[in-house]
Amino acid sequence: MRRTALAALCLVTAATAGLTGCLSGQDKADDKPGKANASNASDTSQSAKPKDPFAGLTGGEIADRALKATTGASSLRMKGDIADDESDGTIRIDMALNKQSECAGTMSMGGQGNADLIKTGDTVYMKYDEAFLRAQSEGEPKSDTDAAVALLAGKWTKMAAKGQDAKDIAGFCDLDSVLGGAEDVNSDATRGQTTTVDGTPAIVLHEKDGKDRYTLYVATEGEPYLLRIDSTTAKDPGTLTFSDYDKPVPAQKPTGEILDLDALGG
Repeated sequence: MRRTALAALCLVTAATAGLTGCLSGQDKADDKPGKANASNASDTSQSAKPKDPFAGLTGGEIADRALKATTGASSLRMKGDIADDESDGTIRIDMALNKQSECAGTMSMGGQGNADLIKTGDTVYMKYDEAFLRAQSEGEPKSDTDAAVALLAGKWTKMAAKGQDAKDIAGFCDLDSVLGGAEDVNSDATRGQTTTVDGTPAIVLHEKDGKDRYTLYVATEGEPYLLRIDSTTAKDPGTLTFSDYDKPVPAQKPTGEILDLDALGG
């Protein structure tokens, strides 16, 4: 879970990890939007061409504005598939988080089961289903896995956010950390077509690094928020969508019985 959205966002937008400024491609500020490509954006559709809010700007300048707006948001929701270095698999997330280090949502590792996550105050709450627990216990003795499933499956647990077992998860819930370094990209993106992402008008930007290709969708109404990133890199393919900017994160303590994992650990 250390890889999570931080590395994915930074990689795809060339914000950190050595990719800053290395994206190539010439751009013209008056490039005309083309026709929407359904194969590259299956959940987007072409919209009527409104007045261009980015008239006279290069794709790189638009990308820089988008990242400035996105990193300036107090909260947002991220949803998508992310490559995980530790497992060589994929993490699927649907998570709302804010700059007060609160978060609420779900995650799945390699498509095997689901875990619910809430962080509020100084406490991390998690609930795992049986499939998730068994997948994460691969290689352990069957008796140990069965015991963990009997103890944890379908039950809310809690841990201190500053504890050894929870600090990595708690760090992921901090929006400042997740978006850290993404505001100073100096992008060399090229302008593409206009389209919509979940009903929001957007402009498409294209970036590349060698054989790797990235597609960014930036809102053309209201704040120029980043709405979606598609990555076709060999190492980190996937898509992330961003929504619910500046909306409250539903991070409330779960109701009912909660198992204290710190107490169980002695």
